[in-house]
Amino acid sequence: MSPRSAVVVGAGMAGLAGAWFLQEAGVEVTVVDRRCVAGGASWGNAGWLAPALTVPLPEPGALRLGLRTLLSPSSPVYIPPRADLRLARFLVSFGRNCTSRRWRVSMSALAALNRGSLAAYDELAEGGVEEPARAGEPCLVAFTSQASREPFVEELEAVRAAGQQVDYDLLTGAEARADEPALSERIDAAVRLRGQRHLNPGAYVGALADAVRHRGGKLLGGVAVNRVRDLGSEVAVLGAEGTELRADVAVLAAGAWLNPLAAPFGVRVPVQSGRGYSFTMPAEGLPSRPTYFAGQRVVCTPLGDGVRVAGMMEFTGPDRPVDPRRVQAVADAARPLLPGADFSRRTEEWAGPRPCTADGLPLVGPTRSPRVHVCGGHGMWGIALGPLSGRLLAESIVTGRLPAELGPLHPLR
Repeated sequence: MSPRSAVVVGAGMAGLAGAWFLQEAGVEVTVVDRRCVAGGASWGNAGWLAPALTVPLPEPGALRLGLRTLLSPSSPVYIPPRADLRLARFLVSFGRNCTSRRWRVSMSALAALNRGSLAAYDELAEGGVEEPARAGEPCLVAFTSQASREPFVEELEAVRAAGQQVDYDLLTGAEARADEPALSERIDAAVRLRGQRHLNPGAYVGALADAVRHRGGKLLGGVAVNRVRDLGSEVAVLGAEGTELRADVAVLAAGAWLNPLAAPFGVRVPVQSGRGYSFTMPAEGLPSRPTYFAGQRVVCTPLGDGVRVAGMMEFTGPDRPVDPRRVQAVADAARPLLPGADFSRRTEEWAGPRPCTADGLPLVGPTRSPRVHVCGGHGMWGIALGPLSGRLLAESIVTGRLPAELGPLHPLR
């Protein structure tokens, strides 16, 4: 039978999108979060909706970084040295997935999602979510040499081979600077990527939360859920402070905090926090269009009067203190490529724990309990894939049939 009520644990993009699409099917929803709306990885990320770039995180090139690089706080990918058996196991599994064959398998699964990801945003817009997802000028991917661009172009062709539409032009450094005068003379090659979008993630998730409330949904912040129980005919969602909520089904969209809640229901895939960092700056001297410095793993996204600068992947616990060296590392990586920008003027410094899986695929679908479902593990692609994941999961919950796109994402895999 189709459920009449649901509790969604997690008020990020994936959880709120799932709640919205459940409401579309007539389900009454309550959303709870340990912090607040967009309190995890959703608020301060780069905000790119870029299907052409939504690829598996474990890739063959990742193994070439080397241990010395991974232990450097200035590296684009950083592992703080400490004793952590769980992280060690995740990294071993991650390394096993860094092969060409496994990348292609995971890319095939992501391609099926990417083809519908922008349409899910269109459906939310038509349903009243007021914050726009902007489809403006093509975004720019910049490189310091033509040789460093070649692996990126090969990856775009691999994405195209997986069945996605990818529309891009190759630019010289001079052509890139003509398109974007903020770039330094160090930029020697670029890719102009068409058909992508971007948004202000915090504002968008806030607007999505407003839409859920407007349709009668309840949003409760400051509720740290520590257990979910299947009572046979309903579920009980239990908070650390004594809160208890009951509903026909529960959706676990708790981001980097997913595993303890999902493990009792057979979900064994580790979800590791891969923390990203960002800050906001005045627009002067920064790109006027979405720009990605691929070699430095730094993204610049225009947001109103300012520009968000984001990057880095730090594999550490989601509740560990923020490392200010990582913010400085983002600024130091971007500074030589943007000579007109004053990086001392940064504000809104932020860190958010992206929920990463070792095979690079999200966890979306049912668990061992027919009343408990999962929507998480999107890694860097929660903004890009969250709305479609929420729509597909809502369809699965309401109809009892798993959409084909969710087969490779099964939480019990």
